[in-house]
Amino acid sequence: MSETIRSLTRVQGFKDSEMDFQLLRQLGSASYGGASIGESLAVAARMNDESAKQWVAEFAQLAVRQEQDAQVRLSKGHQVSAKEQFLKACNSFRAAEYFTHSQQPEHREFGLKSRGCFLEYLQLAPFYSEAKFVAYNGLQLPYYLIAPDKTLQSRKTVIIVSGFDGTLEESFIQSGLAAIARGYNVVCFAGPGQMDTLRFNDNSYFEPDFEHPVGALLNALAQNQLIDNAKIALLGISFGGYFAARASCYDPRIKALIANSPISDLKKYVLGFSVQDESEITADEDFSYADIPYIPDEVMPPSLKELTANLLLRFGNYTMQQTVNYLKEFNIQDQLQQITCPTLALIGAGEGGEPLKQFNEFLENVAGIISSYEFSLDDGADTHCQVTNLNFSNCVIYDWLDEVFAANTTK
Repeated sequence: MSETIRSLTRVQGFKDSEMDFQLLRQLGSASYGGASIGESLAVAARMNDESAKQWVAEFAQLAVRQEQDAQVRLSKGHQVSAKEQFLKACNSFRAAEYFTHSQQPEHREFGLKSRGCFLEYLQLAPFYSEAKFVAYNGLQLPYYLIAPDKTLQSRKTVIIVSGFDGTLEESFIQSGLAAIARGYNVVCFAGPGQMDTLRFNDNSYFEPDFEHPVGALLNALAQNQLIDNAKIALLGISFGGYFAARASCYDPRIKALIANSPISDLKKYVLGFSVQDESEITADEDFSYADIPYIPDEVMPPSLKELTANLLLRFGNYTMQQTVNYLKEFNIQDQLQQITCPTLALIGAGEGGEPLKQFNEFLENVAGIISSYEFSLDDGADTHCQVTNLNFSNCVIYDWLDEVFAANTTK
């Protein structure tokens, strides 16, 4: 006897919390065309062993299929369809890049493929765009400048800086398209050690004094006719909450700050993922990148191994003990009072104790006028960076920023 059913697709995530979050991250980008819900769930359903290796293979295969489909549609003159498919392919390559160690050649290959698909997307979009680099301490730091149209008029501008594993392209999907729709220029920028920077520089690690690369970027933008220098906002996402806040402590050219979420002590924030107390890593507990495969899964789950391996590589390829010592330099708790521009602090209620603690400390110590929003489960946005409800997150961000810049205009 046959039965009637609605669909073969099932909403079923992963038992592993990190992989489940990465799936939510991909699904959430569907709000702005960065993924297909059906394709993402189909990929997840094929991952029987919940391994990083299988994740990379499945999303790379999906990305290739989407890119090829975009090229075929473009060859037939279907520019809108091709544009949409290139954007999805871009983000699928990013998903494959995520679980690939930064020293493996595939990491750069996936990253450059993601960038290539994004550049194809921009060619088909109605926006004005530039893909450029800023020279900084022997590095070439990449950025995109994207304006809502090709009229080349001066506009208010939001600079978006992501964090540990976000990319320029993902930042544009996550927060840039919403800014474009509201009449902002968007600058997506990557500093030392960030994902996009690794695509073009053999040796680059995270640096604590992020005001210097942001300063180099602002110098490059200062004479650009598209930029209204009186209305420049800096949005920091994830680790970018530290980077953006640090830059705002020192550079008065930043007229508004959005920290999503605010991080003032990166060491405590990072250790919160795996360490229950704030004790130092002892010599007996210390390990290197090469040791990670030999750590038992019951001591360090596979997804945490991937996260830890990339952590060590991105902060200089030191041992864990050395990395923790270096992370002490990523601290602005004594400089928060130097932030005097209007500031918006954001947090997801589900982000955990340490992020919420630093969020509250940030609110208490920033000197300028500060607003805040805590996203709840009822908002559908309690997750880190509100990946499960980007539309609402952007409503909060850009309505606040519109009001800040409107107030500056009337003064």
